[in-house]
Amino acid sequence: FKAVNDTLGHPVGDRLLGLVSQRLAKLMTENELIGRLGGDEFAVVMREVNATATAEDLARTIIDTLSQPYEIDQHTLYIGASVGMAVSPRDGRTAETLIRSADLALYRSKDRGGGVFHAYEPQLHSEAEERRVLEMSLRRALEKGQLHLVYQPVVNAHDGALRSFEALLRWNHPEIGPVSPAKFIPIAEEARLIGPIGDWVVRTACEEAARWPSDIRVAVNVSPTQLHNPQFTTVVASALANSRLAPSRLDLEVTESVFLREGTGATRILDQVLEMGVGLSLDDFGTGYSSLGYLGKTRFSSIKIDRSFTQAAAAGSAEAIAIIRAVVALATSLDMATVAEGVESEAELHMIQQLGCTRIQGFYFGRPLPVMEARALAARHDRAMRAA
Repeated sequence: FKAVNDTLGHPVGDRLLGLVSQRLAKLMTENELIGRLGGDEFAVVMREVNATATAEDLARTIIDTLSQPYEIDQHTLYIGASVGMAVSPRDGRTAETLIRSADLALYRSKDRGGGVFHAYEPQLHSEAEERRVLEMSLRRALEKGQLHLVYQPVVNAHDGALRSFEALLRWNHPEIGPVSPAKFIPIAEEARLIGPIGDWVVRTACEEAARWPSDIRVAVNVSPTQLHNPQFTTVVASALANSRLAPSRLDLEVTESVFLREGTGATRILDQVLEMGVGLSLDDFGTGYSSLGYLGKTRFSSIKIDRSFTQAAAAGSAEAIAIIRAVVALATSLDMATVAEGVESEAELHMIQQLGCTRIQGFYFGRPLPVMEARALAARHDRAMRAA
């Protein structure tokens, strides 16, 4: 729904909400009451539920009904729906408690990718409390120096020579120890902390890369939220100027999700960054929305093939092998490099070489390294190049 508002405007979004309301109203019987809570959230109250299956059947019907296409001003629009359910008195005896329980169940449905329903479970409350505590800690983590970067090598597929490092964010909590990025990055994005944290990552990675040999680049992951901030180009320019790192030695890695909110100006921000001479890499290609049109929107210098394809191809999947071949052929025709992620064995290395990928990233050539180990590896590369 947000993508519709951003790309086609709020009047179209309002009309879409009207059509959604009409479809929902038609599903209601005398046993249900429906209303809009705000934004794109609706609530259904079932007066009598003899069995949980009754509510589940309605949840499935709602998802299926709302997922059908909408026609507005010659636009065919597709949206999805996620549903969270709570049942009284099991999940709460007051309206406030029931809504909170249904909300927690809705978050679980969205976490699972949307288009599904989930019933409230007691552990959802404890998970929400853990999330709240982590968010509070994360707000202080940057100023307390608990965040740091590690650097994973990216090598030439032909001879294994070091080409670059990818800077990866890590959080070492003083009480619970290391927190997985898969857990704290989504929290940072939802709590709008990804902006200041992402700015720090760009500055720190540039400062570190300036210590390496001049032929070694650094790649930094950038979230869609950062690219919808008009000041992001200033952040990049300042980081390059203060570190004295050549723009050509910095790569920004973005995923296809950036383009889903094009109306907010992400493409324009990327063009401004490219004008500085910074490289751009399309990360996790093939795992998201996978429209080849994205490759025509921006001048990418490389495409990263997700490790899931590498692993599947190594296991003999004909589909994965065909996809990698197709991506390599496409990248070659567009003068882009291809980076195969997740290479962990010699057999996988040989397979990737045969498929024509130009660069490799994976445990076979190195795990994410602490800063001093990355410096040492860069220094060894420099000595080897001088000796050659």
